[in-house]
Parts: sequence; structure tokens; C-alpha cells
Amino acid sequence: MSLFEITQTDKKTSARAGVLHTAHGDIATPCFMPVGTQATVKSLDPQDLEHLGAQIVLSNTYHLHLRPGEDIIAKAGGLHRFMQWNGPILTDSGGFQVFSLGAQKKKKASRATMEAITPQEAAVAPADAKTDDIANDQGALVAIDNDGVTFRSHIDGSKHRFTPESATDIQHKLGADIIMAFDECTPDDANDASAREALARTHAWAKRSFAAHHARTPLHGYPQYLFGIIQGAQHKNLREESARFISSLPFDGIAIGGESVGYNMDATKDILEWVMPLIPQDVPHYAMGVGFSPLDIFEVVERGIDMFDCVSPTRMARNGSLFVHPQTFAQTESKSAPRTLRLNITNARFATDFGPIDPHCACSVCATYSRAYVHHLFDANELLAYRLATLHNLSFLMTLMKNMRAAIAAGSFLSFKQEWTQSF
Repeated sequence: MSLFEITQTDKKTSARAGVLHTAHGDIATPCFMPVGTQATVKSLDPQDLEHLGAQIVLSNTYHLHLRPGEDIIAKAGGLHRFMQWNGPILTDSGGFQVFSLGAQKKKKASRATMEAITPQEAAVAPADAKTDDIANDQGALVAIDNDGVTFRSHIDGSKHRFTPESATDIQHKLGADIIMAFDECTPDDANDASAREALARTHAWAKRSFAAHHARTPLHGYPQYLFGIIQGAQHKNLREESARFISSLPFDGIAIGGESVGYNMDATKDILEWVMPLIPQDVPHYAMGVGFSPLDIFEVVERGIDMFDCVSPTRMARNGSLFVHPQTFAQTESKSAPRTLRLNITNARFATDFGPIDPHCACSVCATYSRAYVHHLFDANELLAYRLATLHNLSFLMTLMKNMRAAIAAGSFLSFKQEWTQSF
């Protein structure tokens, strides 16, 4: 059986419903993937994720390489056994995190930066390497060359190197069901020349990742599927070139990456309009970083995206920012408030509000606890605050995705979208 099958397409948009088949279970699409960066979705355990309806979890190659290390996880039997999550897992290649160490800015190396490079480090970084100042207190560096990336850990300053081959090998040891090709994530403000240089690396590394993946026998005895990543910043010609190139390789799925995707939705919509007509329709489409707002999900699904992830729903939850339905938002917030579909439960006005977080939400938190109680937990810095808020935000998204899939199946996606976007 192939990895992906499309079960329903919307007649008025590019929205579609489908199923991803993996060794650890099927995934109904479109789907939101909770982010478990370090083999855990913060404050939740795998049973929580199962109960709230999560189908797949995303973990991070960069962070797991730094600790506990891929060899320890492989010795444990792979990431599924290590974290006791029996469902599918996707791991990114670590490329975004590595390049984020340099604040995503291609800067000419300063004298201070060059003085921080020891002779040993200079020997590791080839002559064509570009160094970026890293925004952390270790004064570390990232050196990018055509073969890979040399970087220092944000934890202890130790030196590491990723290449397409090593990033693929790490992901094989982790044992994720879906793994990603190693790429160079390009900043939004990259000029044409810089973006083109990064794109050439991304394409060369895609071919090397593909070759490395297919040269290895799955370590844990089940198939692992490799996705390629389209880059090109906000340059239409480069995005189209990348879409054609990545589509020319027989990847199991295609992702759209980059600094803007998910966090600049105007740019995200433009990028999807450029690339979606150029990529194969019979493979899963993954928009990396989408999920800051529930409304963003409608935009990418309407354009044919099947999978998306974002750290924001859980991160915002831990800061007291909770998703609510449009009706609740309209009743709770002023008409001049930005249409975020979130309320800040730490606001003093909720201290004596004994209603549920969202009366239109059927999650266990809304069915059990009041706004006043959750407000109190945050005010008292109680750990339960993070757990309840995270459960709510993820349950909210899982229910939204379930209803969205049902709307696509019923041929009513646009009317479902209008209920969410025009009701407040």
C-alpha cells in the first residue's frame, strides 16, 4: 500500500481529505501535528495526546541529537519506544534550528567572530564556509559550506556538524515514520543572489538526502518515508524553480518551508499560490510552521495542504493564551480587538468568571474547570496551569481538524470556513 491516498476533493477549492498510511497507524488528513521537540509535548504525556485525538507527533532532530543523542534513542528501540508514543512520528532534519542559531542573517564575519574560531574549527569548516554570529551567550558560530553546516550547541557550546548524510542517518536512528531532507532555510529578506545560493545548496542536499536514505536499510524494521522541502524565500521565480526541482525527485511527500511560512500568512498564501500548481497531487503536501491561528489553517487547507505543525499553540498555552470559537471571542473581546480567536486567561477580568474557557468547546478542560480556576493557576504559577491550557489548545485544534475533514467530505468546506471567518 502506498503512503498516501486521497479520499475526497472539494469541488470549489483545492482542499482535500486523505489518509497517510504508516507502520504506526493511519493519519486522516488534513491534520495538525503537535510539536514534541524533545520527545515530549510539553506538560502532556502520550496518553493525553491519544485521548485528545492527536494522530501524529513532530520531534526535532537538532535537539534530540544534542540530548540525549540519537545513539541512546536507537539503543532504546527508537523514538516510539523511548517516549512511549505508539502513533506515527515525523522528525524534521534540524536544518531550520541550525540556521536559526545564526539569527537567519547572512552577515560578513566580523573580527570578533573570526577570533572566536580556533584553528581546529577552521579545519572543520571548508574554505567556502560563511560564518554567522549566533544570538546566544556562548558567542558560538554557524559555518555553512557546500557540504554541510558546522555549529555549536546552544546548550553547552560543543561543536557539531550536520550534512545531508548525517542528518538522514540521525533520523534513521531516531526511527520516525516520516523524515525530512536536509535543507538551508532562507530568511525572508534574503536578496536574489543569497537566496539563489542557498537554493542551490538545498537542491544539492535534497539529492544527497534522497541517496543517503535509499542507501540505508531501515534500522527499526519498518518503512521510513522521506519528504523534500521547497525553499526560495519570497522570490517567486526561485520558489517555482524549487517546486519543479523537488518535484522531479521521487520523494514520498513535499514540504513547503522557509522563514515566512506560517508566521507571515500573506507571504504564505503567495508562496502556496506559486508552488502548488507545480507539485504532484498524489503525494502529501506539508506546510511547515502553520498553526499560529486556527484561521490560518483554513487558508492552507483551501490551497491543497494536507499536513502542518506549529509550536505556537502549546507555547501560547503555557503563557495563558487560549483558543476560543468565533462566537466566544465576539462575546468576550471588544469589537476593536484583533481577530486572534484567543483570550488571555491571565487577565484580571477572568478572576471571578466561573464560566468555561469556551462554552462552544467540548474538551475535558472546558467541561470541568472555570476561567476563574485556570486564571488562579496561572496567577499562582501552578504547574497544572500549563497542562490544562495545553490540553485545551490542542483539543481545540484536533476538533477543528475533525470537523474540517467532515466538511470536505460533505462538500461544504467553504461554508464551514465562512462560519469561522465571517461570524465575528
